Amino acid sequence: MEHGEIRVVDGHWYVTHSGLLQLAARRRCNSIRVEPVPEFSNPSMNRWVFKCTVHKSRRSRGFVGFGDADPSNVSSVVRGAEMRVAETRAVNRALRKAYGIGLCSVEELGSSSFRCEQNEIKPHRFPATNGNGNGNATSSGQPNLRDRLCVLIRKHELDPAQVKKYAADFCGTETLRDASRDLVQSFITTLEEQATHDRGALICRLNSYAVDQEVHS
Repeated sequence: MEHGEIRVVDGHWYVTHSGLLQLAARRRCNSIRVEPVPEFSNPSMNRWVFKCTVHKSRRSRGFVGFGDADPSNVSSVVRGAEMRVAETRAVNRALRKAYGIGLCSVEELGSSSFRCEQNEIKPHRFPATNGNGNGNATSSGQPNLRDRLCVLIRKHELDPAQVKKYAADFCGTETLRDASRDLVQSFITTLEEQATHDRGALICRLNSYAVDQEVHS
């Protein structure tokens, strides 16, 4: 698999959701069908189970994978998005079966082993300007900036490196770590609005930073 399609988490290799989708696209996968499994799901408890069937070709009998998620097996970073996590896990398992990928996927990791991917923002990069002494969780118990940004990146399947470049440009600093907490807060709010209301335009903007990186490399 190509660069960017696998990650190292806690010293172990894992394939990524985007990597599996890219592999399927290169292999001209015929279809990916996902459906909920109501008999095993419980929306009131945020427990979801999905079934995914991958057909590599029109004549393929199909490869089936199931994915489940509930508050006990997802990270606090994506708490509240169990339905989407379950769907992603189902797709990952079906694609791994279809294309013989032995590596577990990052999205299948449980709450005890999950970590933000290595390219995502680290806590110390958010300087505090509100007097709480750090850029992490506030006294009110609200999610810290790092967690909010991680959630957005994973929820909307954005490229972490491109988001970092966009953030630095938005804040008018050479790197994101040089930006004030207020600027970072403003960037996260803007990113969330763009990802929610016009993700296509946001992806185009983010891709422009990837082009800049290739030109200067």
